[in-house]
This record gives sequence, structure tokens and C-alpha cells, in this order.
Amino acid sequence: MIHRSLSELLGVPVPPEGGDVVVSGTRFTMRGGILRSSGVVSSTQADTSTAFGYKWARRSTYESQHSRAAARAWLLERYGDVAGARWWGDYHEHPWLLDAGCGAAFSALELFGDRLRKVRYLGVDVSEAVDVAAERFAERDLPADFLQADLLELPFPDASIDVMFSEGVLHHTDSTREALFALAPLLRPGGRLLFYVYRRKGPIREFTDDYVRDKLRDLPPDAAWEALRSITQLGIALGELDAMVDVAEDVELLDIPAGRYSVQRLFYWHVLKAFYRPGSSLEELNHVNFDWYAPANAHRQSPEQVRAWCEDAGLEIEREVVDLPGITVIARRRG
Repeated sequence: MIHRSLSELLGVPVPPEGGDVVVSGTRFTMRGGILRSSGVVSSTQADTSTAFGYKWARRSTYESQHSRAAARAWLLERYGDVAGARWWGDYHEHPWLLDAGCGAAFSALELFGDRLRKVRYLGVDVSEAVDVAAERFAERDLPADFLQADLLELPFPDASIDVMFSEGVLHHTDSTREALFALAPLLRPGGRLLFYVYRRKGPIREFTDDYVRDKLRDLPPDAAWEALRSITQLGIALGELDAMVDVAEDVELLDIPAGRYSVQRLFYWHVLKAFYRPGSSLEELNHVNFDWYAPANAHRQSPEQVRAWCEDAGLEIEREVVDLPGITVIARRRG
């Protein structure tokens, strides 16, 4: 039943295990119950794929009730109650929901909840994290299809997808703008794209982020994970210090706004991403820091850039949340 639905979307029969099929000029092989592209990606995208495949395979670092509850709260704060949104009524009974860059489907499972039983979910990722996502859906007895492919080369017809979700993914491609422009035409007129991208930070954070990322670039994922432990330990030490500091006026030269900060948050936002969350283990915190520093592709952009890209891609922004870490958008395709 699920593969017949995917066949309908692709416009070709889905092959059996070990079989091949060519869709939109790209050859896909069915392996482990998942169609996988044989297309070539850039070296930076390959490195990014390796990093995320490694991260999402470490399920114990993000599957605790504590980590899931924190993620769910942050998703709801930015997107709102998407699972219960009235706009689902704009679509047919079982709309296509494309999770573009699904990873382990962590965000989709937390944000959409039981809505996933009412849609035709399709998770796509360039990495082997799709296998973890498939496991996690199966454990919950949720129907789903999965595809391993580059987001810039998806084999779906234009105007074929009802809703897309791309949480923290577009900036991990070779070009955030080009990824957005590759996805937007796949939406039906009136379809919606929900996405989050990194926001450009102040000069010290930008320098430090690039410096650390460059240091990790040639390390295998397990070595990068270990190398980041010292940064994670620093974040814990700053968090447990539990001290406050008042910044009396804007430090304009460094893009630091005036305000009252915990020492850890001031350091975190404006010097070095050393994540801390009370109640999280060292491994859970290291997971978050690895997510930020390990991928070779990790572009940051301004709200103005994102708004202009949406306009040029024929997307009308219905909801926008801009905060220090990033830019969250729900946009509807015109037409």
C-alpha cells in the first residue's frame, strides 16, 4: 500500500529489493526497503551527510523524554500548533507531507504527532539517517515512505506535494537559496513550506563558529564528537555557575544587545556555541554541539535574505519567527 502511493507520486513502479529504477534521469536502487539515489553530491555535501548519518545513529543522545520534551516545546514555540492547524482543511483527506531532510524524523515526530496518521508522510535525507527514521516510524506503527536523495535533485513532479517540512536543513546544503528554490516548485498552489534556517550571529560568534568547524573538517565523525567534549564541558561549567551579568548598553561594535544575561547565555550567543540545558546529560549536550559544528555546510543568513528568497520563489510568508538562533517560516505557495 505504501509503495503504491510512492509509485503514484514518482510516476513509475517502485522496484523490489535490489532492483533499480530511473526517475527524472537519476537511478535509484531499492536497498533495505528504501529507494536510494546513485547521484553524485559535492564533497562538502558528502561530508555533511556523513556527519548527520553518524549523529542520528546515536539514538541514546536525543531520545530521552527530557530531550524530546525540550525539542517539542521549542518547535511549538516557533511553528505553533501545526498538528491542529486549520489549514489542513485546504488539502485532500490524506495530503502528502514531505519531510525534506528528515534525519531521524526527530522534529517531525515531535511537531506533527498524531497528524502523521492522517497524512502520507515521505521522509527524504541525503544521509543514511533515513534508516533510523524508518526504524522510529515502525516502532510507533506509523505509515511512511523514505527516500535517500539530495534535496536539490528530488525526483518528484512540480506541484505534487501539499506540505513540506524542512527543520534546520536548507542551510546544510551547498546553497540555502538554491535549496529553497529547488523545493518551492514541488508544492501545489496553496501548498505550504515550513522551514527553519540559521541566522547570522555577531562577529565573534561567526569567527569562532567557522574556526571550530574548520578544525573539525578533516576529522572522522567519532573523533570530532570526542574533540567537542571540551566545549561541551565548558558550557556545563558556565551553566552551573548560575551567574548573571548586566550589559548596560548595546555593544554595537560586537552586535551584543543591552540586557540581563546569564553568563552562559551571553557566552553562548556572542562568543562560542557551548550549549547547556539543565537536566541534560553530557552526551545529550554534545549531540547539540556536534549538530552545529560538525557539518561542513552550515550557512547563516539574515531575515531580509530569507524574505527576499521567499518572494522570488513565489512563497507568501504566513508566519515568521526571528530569534537569535534562526529564522522560522511558514509560507504558502501562490497560485
